[in-house]
Amino acid sequence: MKRLLIVVLVTAAPIFAQTMPAPAGLKDALVKHWQRTAELTIAVAEAMPENGYVFKPNPEEMSFGQQMAHIATANIGACAAARGEKAELPAKIQEWAKDQNNVPIDKATAIPFLKDAFALCKKTVEAITVDQLGETIGTGARQQTKFELLWSYFTHTAHHRGQAEVYLRLKGITPPPYVF
Repeated sequence: MKRLLIVVLVTAAPIFAQTMPAPAGLKDALVKHWQRTAELTIAVAEAMPENGYVFKPNPEEMSFGQQMAHIATANIGACAAARGEKAELPAKIQEWAKDQNNVPIDKATAIPFLKDAFALCKKTVEAITVDQLGETIGTGARQQTKFELLWSYFTHTAHHRGQAEVYLRLKGITPPPYVF
């Protein structure tokens, strides 16, 4: 029995070693996928015609434009937090953030805002060091590493972009393809 356990452990050791990427690999993946999510999210935003930016599938949902502003606002906040800074929003987006139900977001506002937000996040993920990714920020239940923060907002973007893609389909528009 002891011999079988040793054989299993020796055989399994290389498998366990391969499942845990090196920290530098994590950073490279973060940079790569933030760039990909930026490209796809902006393509989704560009695919919706101007008149579709006020579209909501039902009254409880955000409009397409609000989805885009929400993505950008959340990303600016997360990337600013990862840098230890306070988020700065353009005036129209500040106005929207204060009264999201009554301030429409048009295409001419949303796309530059998304581009600026993703450029800021690109700069953040490229500049952050592997050691900084492991630093803990936040308090209480919101305490997490900078890696967790950046990855959670990458996921948040995917969630809302997925909703926006459904909006496109409801308008008869095929969303841009995802490139991994």
